[in-house]
Amino acid sequence: MSEVCIRRKLTARVAAFLTVAAALAAGSAPAWAHHSGAMFDQTKTVTLTGAVKEYRWVNPHTLIEMVVTDGAGKQTVWSVECSTPNILVRKGWGAHSMKTGDAITMTAHPTRDGSPAALVMAVTVPGGAVLKDHDY
Repeated sequence: MSEVCIRRKLTARVAAFLTVAAALAAGSAPAWAHHSGAMFDQTKTVTLTGAVKEYRWVNPHTLIEMVVTDGAGKQTVWSVECSTPNILVRKGWGAHSMKTGDAITMTAHPTRDGSPAALVMAVTVPGGAVLKDHDY
């Protein structure tokens, strides 16, 4: 077999391998996709006032857990999802923007099912700074 023939067969095999690899990668794209935000009702906004229970500056989403007390004195812990730290840094947030016990006021999109969870829009932290995230 000539050297040219061997090169052609090798090139054909590499091309076939790359085609199969690309098809497999494209077929697995949904597994890499980000989860949906469909659980949040972005046509509604709630205002929450309370104390930070926990502020987790982590990937894939920063999370704020806050204790909200209603007019009857009942306390509810709300879990509020934020963007990634990378996005929040560009919007002026930081790992120490708030701490446990801080009194905050937040506007957020609540969940569709009424559970105490939301997608943050903006947070007013002690000192009056307003940290924005989702501007829907």
